[in-house]
Amino acid sequence: MIKRYAAIEGIGFWAPQLPSWAIARSVLRGEGPAASAPAPRPMPPALRASERRAIGDTIAISFEVAARACEAANRDPASLASVFASTYGDLPITHFMCETLARTPSLLSPTLFNDSTHNAAAGHWAIAMQCQASYTALAAGRRTFAEGLLEALLQVESEGLPVLYVAYDVEARGPLAAVARSRGSVALAFVLSPAAEQNERLALRWEVASDPAPSDTGPQREHAELLAGNGMANCLPLLAALADAGPRQLHFALGPTLSLELAVMGALEMTHECEPQGVARSAGVCTAAVYGVTRIDAIAKTKAAEG
Repeated sequence: MIKRYAAIEGIGFWAPQLPSWAIARSVLRGEGPAASAPAPRPMPPALRASERRAIGDTIAISFEVAARACEAANRDPASLASVFASTYGDLPITHFMCETLARTPSLLSPTLFNDSTHNAAAGHWAIAMQCQASYTALAAGRRTFAEGLLEALLQVESEGLPVLYVAYDVEARGPLAAVARSRGSVALAFVLSPAAEQNERLALRWEVASDPAPSDTGPQREHAELLAGNGMANCLPLLAALADAGPRQLHFALGPTLSLELAVMGALEMTHECEPQGVARSAGVCTAAVYGVTRIDAIAKTKAAEG
């Protein structure tokens, strides 16, 4: 398979005991402990006060990490296409709606129903940022983090433009906790761009490979409990590799016979190794179709209509 590259311009992270990427990076490096008390839920300044009080946890934490990643990358959020990935969506709202339907269905809130949809965070972000670029919202069970990352990488590769990737999951409540097992809240975001643009940045070398028994790279023993039980816990090895700022080989299962192979690289390694980026713009669209990533490429449709 062909190895491809993407630069990581900015990173955002939030968890109750690791409420920023700076804190998470320090803990992953062994420079300090995680916070003993959980941080309060972030309140996105991009929303009005009334909206901040009404939004669910998924919107709050996804806004936080998306804003921090864009700040670190010095990118205008209004200019970025985005991919939002969540294994379960907003489980507390879903639980509340199910409970309301079972007891007092006439009191079901249209606002809560709107925020229960899987693309609620992506849609709120696009509206708040006045962003007219495309967004994608996806879920892929326990493979959601890897599938979402692959989708973002493919968009970078096919369009030659930066993409915001946001992944998040929150804690399950009520009877749903028996079937949608997710503990705590975790959100992370990357601004990814074509590697040739940002050679001074960290980068990912990536490929999709055939694998008869794909599996996810596991966390280091000292990190195992940091995100344990959350739907996005399998992002931890990549975060640890990025915190070390050195090359490290990682793999994530995409399906029964496919895996996403990653290597975290510094600027120097990428400069020596990176292949020319002269890839046809349609390549990523074709690859997305081949590997079963849930995506409708609006740009491809537009070009077909124009042609």
